[in-house]
Amino acid sequence: MPFALHGIPVSRGVAIGRAHILAPAALDVSHYLVDEDRLEAEVERLRSARAAVRAELITLKRDLPRDAPEEMGAFLDVHAMILDDEALSREPETLILQRRYNAEWALTTRLEELMRQFDEIEDEYLRERKADIEQVVERILKVLAGAPVLAPAPVPTLAPDGEATPGVIVVAHDIGPADMLQFKHTVFHGFVTDLGGRTSHTAIVARSLDIPAAVGVKNASELIRQDDWIIIDGDAGLVIVDPSAIILEEYRHRQSERALEKKRLQRLRHMPAVTLDGLEIELLANIEMAEDAGAALSAGAVGVGLFRSEFLFMNRRDELPDEDEQFHAYRNAVEAMHGLPVTIRTIDIGADKPLDGRGDDFETALNPALGLRAIRWSLSEPGMFLTQLRALLRASAFGPVRILIPMLAHAGEIDQTLDLIEQAKRQLDERGLPYDPGIKVGAMIEIPAAVLLLPLFLKRMDFLSIGTNDLIQYTLAIDRADNAVAHLYDPLHPAVLQLIARTIREANHAGVPVAVCGEMAGDPAMTRLLLGMGLREFSMHPAQLLRVKQEVIHADCERLSKAVDQILNCYEPDELTAALKQLTA
Repeated sequence: MPFALHGIPVSRGVAIGRAHILAPAALDVSHYLVDEDRLEAEVERLRSARAAVRAELITLKRDLPRDAPEEMGAFLDVHAMILDDEALSREPETLILQRRYNAEWALTTRLEELMRQFDEIEDEYLRERKADIEQVVERILKVLAGAPVLAPAPVPTLAPDGEATPGVIVVAHDIGPADMLQFKHTVFHGFVTDLGGRTSHTAIVARSLDIPAAVGVKNASELIRQDDWIIIDGDAGLVIVDPSAIILEEYRHRQSERALEKKRLQRLRHMPAVTLDGLEIELLANIEMAEDAGAALSAGAVGVGLFRSEFLFMNRRDELPDEDEQFHAYRNAVEAMHGLPVTIRTIDIGADKPLDGRGDDFETALNPALGLRAIRWSLSEPGMFLTQLRALLRASAFGPVRILIPMLAHAGEIDQTLDLIEQAKRQLDERGLPYDPGIKVGAMIEIPAAVLLLPLFLKRMDFLSIGTNDLIQYTLAIDRADNAVAHLYDPLHPAVLQLIARTIREANHAGVPVAVCGEMAGDPAMTRLLLGMGLREFSMHPAQLLRVKQEVIHADCERLSKAVDQILNCYEPDELTAALKQLTA
């Protein structure tokens, strides 16, 4: 009997296939006492399972797809650190040796204790780490059980109408980032999860990989059975279970239309991004590694608006990359863009992106999102920061480079940063190494305080880039990774719109270039709104660029500007919704 489940739409498209239930491994484990003479062997069995998971995480990080989002590597690093924590290593071993628990029993006992402790934590960011711990324990338990961490996909079977369908749709309570990476290499066509929100880890990954998904579908993993035929309507967040032949035919038709749409978008690759009223719009790409430059060029990007340099620093247990290693990575990206501009953000470490072996300050902070991260950490480690600045400057001798500084909020931080850049220049002069003496330095606008201090930023910085993800998070005091409050994370909140519009307006008035490089820049539904605010530079994941370009070439900025003026004067939800509809009217 067909039935429908409703969740949160996070990634466009339609997926049709058999359900593959990814059941939690911790639900049913063996409980027995180990013989005295087998205790050391049992401890070794647990250690071997942890080592297998660690090796797998390292392999997954090493084999990250070039177009994987920045969060993917960070998620794997977090799981690696959890794996090495005493709570999941030494303490379960103590239970084995002292109480004679088998490895699975010891591990789940410790997990239950940790879950109770996390439930009592008031801080929402820290509570969010609960899901990460559960996912790591689940992986260890699967190894202990002798099963692959991700079960193989079912053999292709026949659809109700007799047509072969090769894919599967994963259904789970929650999906860890490491599992998501493995899905990339299977016949996985989509996924459904009980948990999650628009900005959860799995949602971000789904959008970047262009995979249909519905998250926050409550009880889906209990209501959907193994091998059920299901449809994911990613546009509506709808999951249809056991669909009728008529419904299947309708959604197959929508799949075909989607495939045709993608082909049509490819025709826009080499078309200039010019609005109907003749304004040129710059569409740039966000990249993580030099190798990603190819994807940026293939999508038609006119430059790199955000090179996330922290990926050079992650997953390194021994030492950070030295100046030469960084220089070669930056130079490779610059040369790969063939003369197009490359904006490189200095290391943005902290919160959900700690460094391996150097994460104590981040882990012990009461709230890592508000702690020693981004430029704050760089300024606390001037030796490391100068090394990166010298590498960036040296790369500027091989093509147009701009330096972007994250999370600035204080005049003192701006002054310290600019002083260190000048010091790095002097050090290169002493060594006789070339660089662009007029290299541009810009600021990320991602804290409300920075918006309120815009006159200062516009006076001292060469350009601005709005990081909407953090700006929304800090403006609304919401941890976007916390399922309990994820529904309150709203890019269309009037306060957020006011801050973004003010930044764009004042930068344009001062003649200072301004871009948006957060997720709003890559959301076609936001394109006309940002154009109406006066934005002329967007930076996004390469996979999102052509859809945004399609919106740009059909937009009239003069008309949009008038509609946005009305939107910015709306504070009541109903009035705001009505005003937003005028953008597409």
